[in-house]
Amino acid sequence: MSDWMCRAGFKMRNWWGSLTDSSAKTLASKAFSWHLCVVATTFWVGEIHDPNAADGSQMFSAYDGSWYERYGGCDGDDSDGTCNTEERNASNGYFPKNMEPLENPFYLDLPFNDVSNPSAFSKRHLIPWANDPGYAGNLDNENFSYMKNRWVELRLKEKTCFAQIQDAGPAVYDDFGYVFGEDDARPKSDKYAGAGLDVSPAVAGCLGFEELNGTQAGVAWRFVEVDDVPEGPWKTIVTTSGYDWSNGTTGS
Repeated sequence: MSDWMCRAGFKMRNWWGSLTDSSAKTLASKAFSWHLCVVATTFWVGEIHDPNAADGSQMFSAYDGSWYERYGGCDGDDSDGTCNTEERNASNGYFPKNMEPLENPFYLDLPFNDVSNPSAFSKRHLIPWANDPGYAGNLDNENFSYMKNRWVELRLKEKTCFAQIQDAGPAVYDDFGYVFGEDDARPKSDKYAGAGLDVSPAVAGCLGFEELNGTQAGVAWRFVEVDDVPEGPWKTIVTTSGYDWSNGTTGS
C-alpha cells in the first residue's frame, strides 16, 4: 500500500468513526499529533536479538537494568531454553500463555532515550510534559526518565490498542523530530524497513499484525495522557516502576 493510500485510509476511518461514534473519542487532556503509516517491528522481554550488539538483548531496557526480572521472566515461550515470541489472542486479553507478567505486557519503545543518550538528554526540556506535575524539576536528574511508562495510542486499520513505553529504539536513540514533531516526520533510521517503533507481542496481537515476528507497515500512533486511556486488557496491569539502572551498568 502506498503512503498516500495509507494516510487517506486513516483519515477516512477517523471521519467515518466520528459520524457513527464507533471509534470517536474526545480527549479529556492535551492532544498530541498522530504519526501516520509508520513501520513497526516486534520485540519482547527476554529476546536476544543480537548477542554481539550493545542493544541486542531485551534482558534489560534503556530504562531498566533488571527488566527481565522485574517483568517476571520471558514474555513468550522458553520451553526450548530460548525466549521465543508467541501468538497472542483476545481469549486471555493478549497476555502471555506461559507465564504471569508482573508488569504491563502492553509495551513499546520509541527512538528517544532521554536518560543515557547525551543528545536526547539535552532536549528533555522540550518534551511536552516536562513541566507537568510528576515530571517538573527533574531535567538534570540522571536517574529519572520522562519517557518510561508514558501511554501511547496505536491503530492499525480498524483496530485500536494502548501501551506503555518501556524501552528506546529501534536503532536510533535521539530522534526528537520524529518522536515529538508535529509535522508527522519520518523516522531517521532506515534499518528494519525504516521502523519507527517496536511493540510487544500483546500489542502485535491486539493490532492484528500480519507476521508473528517481522515488520508491519501502516501503524499509526500518538501520545495520550493517562486520563484518555480507556478500560481494556492494557490496564489489567499498569507498570509504575521508574528508571533503575542500579545494577551498575549503563542503559543503551
